[in-house]
Amino acid sequence: MSLEIVRAGPLTTVQDLGRAGYGALGIPASGAMDALALRLANRLVGNPEHSAVLEFTLAGPEIRFEADHWAAITGSRFEAALDDRATPHAESFAVGRDQTLKIGRSLEGARGYLALSGGIDVPPLLGSRSTFAAGGFGGLEGRPLRGGDRLPIGMHAGGARRRRLVRSVLPAYRAETELRAIPGPQTEAFTAGGAEAFFAAGYRVSSRSDRMGLRLEGPAIEHACGADLLPEGLAPGAIQVPADGQPILLAVDRPTTGGYVKIATIITADLWRVGQAKPGDRLRFVAVSVEEARALYRTLEESLSSAVDDAG
Repeated sequence: MSLEIVRAGPLTTVQDLGRAGYGALGIPASGAMDALALRLANRLVGNPEHSAVLEFTLAGPEIRFEADHWAAITGSRFEAALDDRATPHAESFAVGRDQTLKIGRSLEGARGYLALSGGIDVPPLLGSRSTFAAGGFGGLEGRPLRGGDRLPIGMHAGGARRRRLVRSVLPAYRAETELRAIPGPQTEAFTAGGAEAFFAAGYRVSSRSDRMGLRLEGPAIEHACGADLLPEGLAPGAIQVPADGQPILLAVDRPTTGGYVKIATIITADLWRVGQAKPGDRLRFVAVSVEEARALYRTLEESLSSAVDDAG
């Protein structure tokens, strides 16, 4: 079973939850920019959460199906129609052989996710099917998809049916977003005024942002003793501040090490929000403790236990 990409859109790739554990070899985890949306999409079609899906950015692909499947679109709300009939958002729906799904522009955030029962079945590499385009591996030939590509779909165990996300857990995607962050790890590298400015001011997402990281524009953050340090490992959501004082929020395709001081790190429970920030959006940062971050993560995971309901 397979599908054909008729039109790919500006950036459509195969992604799953990433290939963790290879940072020492210089290989980033990659995976979905909004892992929450990917997990929810897979739940809607009855897949394991780590199954591979299509991630599309700002505008989506046009796809022709070569077999019957269950499908679900999550993440930002996109214009979408199956054979010219509007498709539901955050709800599974049936697609048939020779039907065409057209996904247009985003109406909210940056990224959407299409899951299909059985999952995208490209060969795994280092335990993941995720595309790392900068390295040229994973996904389909290590690159974004283009018109004429065909992707295999895995066998589904059955039991798929109409499901929808419970309204109370539906994520909200806004042009102004608050991100919670743990200060540090190099707080001493910034002046008191610099740290205060970071948490007090808002920053605009630059058009130079990508899956490696979001470049932010706003008040320059003042260093106490320079921006450089010996290279060290980089966590997802780390916020580097180079010499120009403009922060860089690191994302899933980030380098595995870096030599700029870091003023804060986005908490795990808010990383999905990073994946939905598009050029022109404004971000504000709120300092929280490690204990608060752990509690917020537990709350998020608990909410997912009842996130999907039968749609009737």
